[in-house]
Amino acid sequence: MIDGQGRTIDYLRISLTDRCNLRCAYCMPPEGVPCLSHEEILRLEEIGYLTEIMAGMGLKKVRLTGGEPLVRKNVTSLIRQISHIPGIETVAVTTNGILLPKMLSDLKDAGLKAVNISIDTLDEAVFQKITGAILLKEVLEGIDIAYASGLKVKLNCVPVMEFNSEEPVRLAAFAKDRFIDVRFIELMPIGCGRFYTRITSEEILESLEKVYGKATRLPYEGKGPAQYFSFEGFKGRIGFISPISHKFCSECNRLRLTSDGKIKLCLYYKDGVDVRDLIRNGADEGRIREAIEEALRLKPREHYFCEPDKGNTEVKKMSQIGG
Repeated sequence: MIDGQGRTIDYLRISLTDRCNLRCAYCMPPEGVPCLSHEEILRLEEIGYLTEIMAGMGLKKVRLTGGEPLVRKNVTSLIRQISHIPGIETVAVTTNGILLPKMLSDLKDAGLKAVNISIDTLDEAVFQKITGAILLKEVLEGIDIAYASGLKVKLNCVPVMEFNSEEPVRLAAFAKDRFIDVRFIELMPIGCGRFYTRITSEEILESLEKVYGKATRLPYEGKGPAQYFSFEGFKGRIGFISPISHKFCSECNRLRLTSDGKIKLCLYYKDGVDVRDLIRNGADEGRIREAIEEALRLKPREHYFCEPDKGNTEVKKMSQIGG
């Protein structure tokens, strides 16, 4: 799949649900957001069908997100289905980790290859302030179980000045004794994220070097937006995903499928191509491929988060879009 800018698109992030068992402040308000109805959500067989079509067009990697993807009923069956589609090389999940202890064995048996776990703090009080829940112990248990399983594990932290500016140094230590990638993701001004203060990748790296010594920049692998560094004595890597300070749009290789069945072209824009209604109205595979090709043609060159609103900016919360 080649988009209108000449970029190869081989990665699809699928939001399984807009529901979540946490209420992270930069993602959704404490009272939550109106959830989609059962009929509005893409059915699992519809997700599998779309993935199969896109795999025939060159899709190689699928990541299941949410909301919290593991609250979606029968997610294990979907992973098994997708992992057996010819052309799909990797099925991964991004999760808050809470449900991993009781689900991971089945998920791995179904074909899960990698897991990204979101964790913004190691302090119970700060965790509660960010998420609205007292569940840090469960997240840490999920990390331990995922690592022990042999899956590729990455930890994602969003540093926010108002909440966890002191936490990156502590979280980076996960990569010291384990082969885990710890990544720091710049806060994007999407939904509730507009109300908080971003900490840049450069600021985080500077704070880490004060504690762990000079970092060595690793060669770019060309597989995703993260720039990785190593610290002496660390088994794992430290990564930075910097969509604001170091815009990586020219290397973007992904589309997003929202939980209500729209192919989303870029996090910045509210535009998308509806494939749910095509399926439910009886469109054949050829027509659906045409819709996907239309989405590829329309995929923008870049985002404009740091510029005045151009009139088509996304207004939904991050949980509604898909992480």
